[in-house]
Order: sequence, then C-alpha cells, then structure tokens
Amino acid sequence: MGPHRPSKIQKHCAGLSAKVMNERLKKLTHYGLVERQVYGDKPPLRVEYRLSEFGKKFATILDALQALERELAGAPDCACESEPSGSNLA
Repeated sequence: MGPHRPSKIQKHCAGLSAKVMNERLKKLTHYGLVERQVYGDKPPLRVEYRLSEFGKKFATILDALQALERELAGAPDCACESEPSGSNLA
C-alpha cells in the first residue's frame, strides 16, 4: 500500500465524514499504525498517509483473522455439537 491523500481515503470509505476521518487518521498516527507526510512549507500543504511498518504487520494479522472468519462462516457455533450425545465434557 502506497501513500494516499485524505481525499482518496475518504472516497474509499463511503459515508465517512472528513471530520471523523481526520480524527481516526490522527489516532492511527498516534498509535504508530499510520505515517503522515506533509509536503510544502506554506499553504496549501499536501498531506499523504501510508501504513507504517508496524501498521503493515498489524494489517497482516487482521487479514489472517478475516480469512479465519470466512473459513469458519459455515462451521457449527460450538465444537461440542459434533460430540456424541452422552459424552461428559466437564
């Protein structure tokens, strides 16, 4: 994932207001998940955001969880449903 300008991020996240997006980007930057790069020294400034190395690692974990969710979507809610009746699990 390369750098993205805030307007591109907002277009990708339908229904997300600029205010909320900026608050979330600020928090993600604070937690080290996203890096903010400012270009220019006087207005209008150009700002881009990209995933930090830590953010990339975190995204990998989220992708794995999403894949697991898709894999388990058709699985029974409880593993004990496949146990023979009368078995004592306690």
